[in-house]
Amino acid sequence: MISTTTIVFFFCALAAIIAFLIWSFRGKQELHLLHKLYLAMAVCYAIWIIPLIGIYFTDQENQALMFFWDCAMQPGGVLLSPIFLCVAATFESGIEKMKGWMKAVFILPVITILITWTNPLHHLQYQVFSVVRSQIVFGPWIYVSGAYNYVCLTAAIVIVLRFAARNRSSIYLKQSLLLAAGGLVPMMVNFYATFSGKEVSIAATPLGFAPTLICNGIAIYMLHLFDIRPIANRHILDWISDGYLVVSDTGLVINYNKRFESLFASQYGIAENRYLSDCVREEDISRKTAIYNMITAIESSRRANSTISYEQSVSVQTGGEVQKYYYVTDVSPLELNNKVAGFVVLFKDVTQLKRSMQQLQESQERMMEQERLAVLGQMIGGLAHNLKTPVMSVSGCISAVEALVDECEESLGDPQVTEADFREIYGEMRDWFQKMRDSSSYMSDIITAIKGQAANVNTDEESTFTIEEMLKRSTLLMRHEFLRSGCQMEVRYDRCREIVLRGDINNLIQVLANLLSNAIYAQNQAGGGKIVVQIGYDEENLNISVKDHGTGVSPAVRGKLFKSMVTNKGAMGTGLGLYISNAVVRGKFGGTMWFEDNEGGGSIFGISIPLSLVQIGEEA
Repeated sequence: MISTTTIVFFFCALAAIIAFLIWSFRGKQELHLLHKLYLAMAVCYAIWIIPLIGIYFTDQENQALMFFWDCAMQPGGVLLSPIFLCVAATFESGIEKMKGWMKAVFILPVITILITWTNPLHHLQYQVFSVVRSQIVFGPWIYVSGAYNYVCLTAAIVIVLRFAARNRSSIYLKQSLLLAAGGLVPMMVNFYATFSGKEVSIAATPLGFAPTLICNGIAIYMLHLFDIRPIANRHILDWISDGYLVVSDTGLVINYNKRFESLFASQYGIAENRYLSDCVREEDISRKTAIYNMITAIESSRRANSTISYEQSVSVQTGGEVQKYYYVTDVSPLELNNKVAGFVVLFKDVTQLKRSMQQLQESQERMMEQERLAVLGQMIGGLAHNLKTPVMSVSGCISAVEALVDECEESLGDPQVTEADFREIYGEMRDWFQKMRDSSSYMSDIITAIKGQAANVNTDEESTFTIEEMLKRSTLLMRHEFLRSGCQMEVRYDRCREIVLRGDINNLIQVLANLLSNAIYAQNQAGGGKIVVQIGYDEENLNISVKDHGTGVSPAVRGKLFKSMVTNKGAMGTGLGLYISNAVVRGKFGGTMWFEDNEGGGSIFGISIPLSLVQIGEEA
């Protein structure tokens, strides 16, 4: 029979279950499948022990009431094992909705309940009923229900132990062992009660299931297995990423979200409880580069014990078109007790950012090209004048040489024309030829300068050039503008040291030409004068400045210089020049542009280029 100690235990268990039910529903929070199953186990256990308490306080001679109590406790007793099997399956797969086979496991227990209640009609459950085990004569159905109970418990234990074996991470090891122990205890008690041949109390099996509830409760609530913390973490991962994947330290896929499933899992055969390495074969290397990148990054993260980041592109076919998406992927190790227990792989969609950056770059390049063309447009008149002068000079030299050639031909055979006369004519010819060479060299310099400035802004002709060469080309390009304005340019720098820069000379000429053009405009407002180009260097930078004595920069424009397209010229300017020049100096030379007031009135605009791009020769 049932001992008093056992009844006291049942009363305590019943009170604990009632308190647990009140606690579970007090906040009316949404219950997940695993919580619902555990609550069902608790309710079934209560249904099981209440009739046992009733049996304890009922006279044994009252067979009708005893049979009622036995029938009343059948739902709790026969449903606990299949519910425990569902708990194990939910733990292993992480599902939130019961599968069809999980519902089917309750068919046989329901049949057992019906057979028990209708036993007087067929005696399939009991041929002779008694609350004393030794006096009971069981019917044939007891073997079916008993075997089914063993099958459910064994299957549940196998599921959790198989999962623990496949996933050796300490994240799930404790939960697996607790769940397995929770199923092993009642199975051993049932085995002893069935095959020991000894008198065993009717309360033995319910007592055997008490550790099941305790172990399951610890695993689900105290160790937070699929409770609110992992759910909250999942929501956080969804919020900070466009896709995530969680793998164990052995590479077993544990969890991922819907975005990852649509982009990666469905394409590459990734599934939960499957190893990443099993998702690819040698013949798939070209098609499944994304998985190899993940595996490689995970191994690198394991070795470095730090976060590894890389960019991953994915091609997705939508509406008959293949679109390419770009993701920044972060692989971070998950530590538990100072040991790496797994990895989380976060995917952040940067497709739009890359497209925006590309559009910004294209827009900037168009603006730079427009500014280059604007500068060239201003120079066309001067270039035409500069080229016209040497062309006319060459033409005049040719006419003079032709006249000397004619004179030589007429003098042939004339005895009065001596050898010295011929040598004088030849000398004059050489002088004219030298003038033609000088004019041709000047034209060649102009063509070289304008050819470099007319090159497309996208080209990157990085080479070495001297400050002298840059100043020479800039002077040629700006010569007409200086002549037309009446301004003069004075260059000040230490000519005893050769200064060599590395980069595209045409970009720096464009910037200097813009500063000179602005200085000429400002100087003209003050009536013309001298514009000084100063070149020097300090411990960190080569500094090139253009100083004018004009009207200066207005306060409204001062704070926006280099940051936005502002101009001090009113309707005469666009504001593109300094803005683009600053972008060129930063992007092409890693330098900066700056501005300061000239003490004598006017402005000083400067360029600072890191000395890492500059070579300064020894003093001559």
